[in-house]
Amino acid sequence: MLLTITCTPPEGAAWPATDLGFLLHKNPDRVQAFEQSYGTAHIVYPEATAARCTAALLLEIDPIRLVRGRSRSTPDFSLGQYVNDRPYAASSLLSVALGAVFRTALHGRCDQRPELVRTALPLRIALPAVPCKGGPEAAERVFAPLGWSVIAEPLPLDPAFPEWGDSHYVRLELTGTIRLADALAHLYVLLPVLDGAKHYWLAADEVDKLIRAGAGWLADHPERAWITRRYLARRQSLVRTALARLAEVDDVEPEELDAVEEGFDESLETADDTIVSDDVNNGRASTDRSGDSAEPGTAPAVFVVSAEGASSESEDVFDKAGRDVFPATEDAVAKSMSIEAAVVHSASTENAAAQPTSTENAAAQPTSTKDVAEQPTSTEAVEIAGTAIEGDERTPPLAVMRRAAVLAALREVGAHRVLDLGCGEGALLRELLADKAFTDVVGVDVSMRALNITKRRLRLDRMPERVARRLTLLQGALTYTDARLHGYDAAVLMEVVEHIDEPRLAALEYAVFGSATPGSVIVTTPNAEYNAVYETLPAGKFRHSDHRFEWTRAEFADWASRVAARYGYAVRFEPVGVEHPEFGPPTQLALFTRAVTSDDSTRGAA
Repeated sequence: MLLTITCTPPEGAAWPATDLGFLLHKNPDRVQAFEQSYGTAHIVYPEATAARCTAALLLEIDPIRLVRGRSRSTPDFSLGQYVNDRPYAASSLLSVALGAVFRTALHGRCDQRPELVRTALPLRIALPAVPCKGGPEAAERVFAPLGWSVIAEPLPLDPAFPEWGDSHYVRLELTGTIRLADALAHLYVLLPVLDGAKHYWLAADEVDKLIRAGAGWLADHPERAWITRRYLARRQSLVRTALARLAEVDDVEPEELDAVEEGFDESLETADDTIVSDDVNNGRASTDRSGDSAEPGTAPAVFVVSAEGASSESEDVFDKAGRDVFPATEDAVAKSMSIEAAVVHSASTENAAAQPTSTENAAAQPTSTKDVAEQPTSTEAVEIAGTAIEGDERTPPLAVMRRAAVLAALREVGAHRVLDLGCGEGALLRELLADKAFTDVVGVDVSMRALNITKRRLRLDRMPERVARRLTLLQGALTYTDARLHGYDAAVLMEVVEHIDEPRLAALEYAVFGSATPGSVIVTTPNAEYNAVYETLPAGKFRHSDHRFEWTRAEFADWASRVAARYGYAVRFEPVGVEHPEFGPPTQLALFTRAVTSDDSTRGAA
């Protein structure tokens, strides 16, 4: 991990470039090393002349030290802790090293050259690899308003295979005439913002760090709300505090900075979000695989449940943020979920127009992110009494309608033993368990972290024994055959296939249709034609950064028909979501039904 800071004095300047060493409090004639808890920071000067001086910070990351002290029971314990981009890409690790190694310079103190501390210097800052999931545009958005000229060049996934396209890393070069302390503060805050993740636990004093480092520039930044959310890793209690304090600095109302958000559940916050296109929903993007949307700029509503056996005051049914959690009894499961089903049915009959925008949702880590528990989209409290909805006539979120369509298809084929392949963090599993008709429910995901989150969200340790016996969670890759998946009535691939590299689709097809051979298979995937409805999604871009492809209706039908013919299934197609007259539905569903063979009849008779 490398950072270089180059100073070139203007012609006729009374000070030499080597005074950069005084400002940084690091002697250009020495190579210095500073031990960090996760590695070693080295300071060297590749060049140091009166006309040009460059200071380089080289950060060596020790992956063993980085995870030392974590137990195997932590949610993110995996090989990914040891094999990742942290040693090479500028992230929060580099930000912390900047704060430690250049602490005095960051605070703007230099007794030897006090006049230079107050002087804007011609600087060039270079970082060869910066994780920037919003692409070069995100780097431009955050640095350009601060007076920097920005060059952000995307780095290819592999120069030997240009057809693979670009990675989410950029080579970043900043040039400008800026005080050195301000330049360091910009890097200290914005590097973890571009990365979208922090390697350490966030405490309440993180707000103070942000306010201190952002003094004099963050309150006036046009992207201050997005920067604040990303820096504080979507910890909404911290975000609200920081935005309120920035509002005081800028003499505006906290509501104008979206600093007041009622009914938000911090348990839904995760470590990453993804910018889709230029400023989707003011920079708040969804990491739900679906690219589903909610009303822009609205806070999640609080649902108050009022039904027999499901009291509005019971946190066993709904928590304080309105997020449904696992009820204490099996009957309460069915009742609470039947309410949601009625809501979906009622809302889907409304003649409301779709609202295709992006919502700030969670996930992200390079793990499965399918259908993180969705928040309601209304800005008013909604009271649900039986099946009635008061005060909200909008269409429910697409993810809710998608799950309702999948459940309807499962009931139609009479499935009792169901596989949720690529189950993510358990949104569909929760609804399958709510219906006693599904007697054997299996969730499969390649990510152990996602499965651990599923256990927490379903409150597996507190789940009634009769419900827990119906659930099995398995780790496995869907492109490999697995004998544990044989013999089930139905398998669901909900928003999964588009995350598989197209050359690997044949392996997925065989593993599911040829090896597991469930009686029915339900596949949902985004309709690429509908992307034209999303005004902030540029043409040719996918709804989610992890999508390998997105199919039109014709392409999906062609693929599904070929798979059905090859493996002996019949297939039909259903729209999901409010259909556009030209572009069709936002999501498309294929229901595969296996033809009954003589072998099947023999087994059934036996």
